[in-house]
Amino acid sequence: MARLPGADPTLPALLLQGHLDVVPAEPGEWTVPPFAGEIRDGQLWGRGAVDMKCFCAMALTVVKSFVDSGTRPRRDVVLAFVADEEDRGEFGAQWLTRQHRSLFEGCAAAISETGGYTFHAPAVDGHDVRLYPVGTAERGTAHLKLTARGRAGHGSRRNDENAVIRLVAALNRLAMHEWPITLTPTVRAFLWRTGDALGVDVDQSDIEGTLARLGPAAALAETTVRNSTTPTMLEAGYKVNVIPGEATGQVDTRVLPGAEASFLSEIDELLGPHIEREFVTKQPPVQASLDSPWFTAMSDALLSEDPEAVVVPYCMGGGTDAKAFTPLGIECYGFDPLWLPKGFPYAKMAHGVDERVPVQGLRFGARVLQHFLRHC
Repeated sequence: MARLPGADPTLPALLLQGHLDVVPAEPGEWTVPPFAGEIRDGQLWGRGAVDMKCFCAMALTVVKSFVDSGTRPRRDVVLAFVADEEDRGEFGAQWLTRQHRSLFEGCAAAISETGGYTFHAPAVDGHDVRLYPVGTAERGTAHLKLTARGRAGHGSRRNDENAVIRLVAALNRLAMHEWPITLTPTVRAFLWRTGDALGVDVDQSDIEGTLARLGPAAALAETTVRNSTTPTMLEAGYKVNVIPGEATGQVDTRVLPGAEASFLSEIDELLGPHIEREFVTKQPPVQASLDSPWFTAMSDALLSEDPEAVVVPYCMGGGTDAKAFTPLGIECYGFDPLWLPKGFPYAKMAHGVDERVPVQGLRFGARVLQHFLRHC
């Protein structure tokens, strides 16, 4: 934790939060050693290059430039570099916000990973449009443990109270359920602004058709137009000829902002009788202001480096530590600016093999962040 004083102490502070932990990497699968931090072909290779040491490095570079030059950002900047985001966040951002809430007093907004990067999309007339999606929302994350109980018995005999069958049937109902399309303010704004930039007609009565017409840009919204329930883990039984009295499964659920109560109610209906559910983890959705001075300042910062940038809000399908800071009244944005060349497989980088980021993209991002901190 650190705090960089700003030029105007009367202004609310800005939080720059990032996690330093990374997921594992199997060296034998990589072209370069995953923890060597090697620069090759104009790119910085290594686990965490995208998720999310790039942001941490750019933020520290900008802070160092302020200190070295004797200049200040417009407002106080609070820096928080934490652990544990790639697991549950219990010993990182969540612990900090529970035990040391005073460190974030006066912070009105925060920026962190996943947003502000170049996304190349073809317009209807064929020219390349450079979208820069800024995260203004996240779906909520709830990992559910389901327990089915029944009557234990011999595998050769009829058993209408088979816990495994009860569990599998409930999981199948969850997996096959078609959650309805729901447009949150962020996704609605993304569709209209992106459609306008690409020359695509947006039909609110046919969102699936609209997404199809958006082409590659649909990838930024297609997972966030509805809730999701994905079974991921199963455990039951101890011998093939024994019907167990209990079976358990886990489900990854994601819920849109504003839909939590109805979402859980519908899950309970789908589960039906004989199934108990409990939360393994539960983190709420995030929704920040779309047309705020913060968003405007991010747009201006990107336009200062790329005058043809089309800055759009978008909703993240997964989650970040923003879920820990939002309950403090902090507006959290995904703003991790990077210039990316056309064809760069950014979506495959986080948690993927051969994770890397262009060095020029990092330099672009540092300049954007510096502009943002000077003017926001």
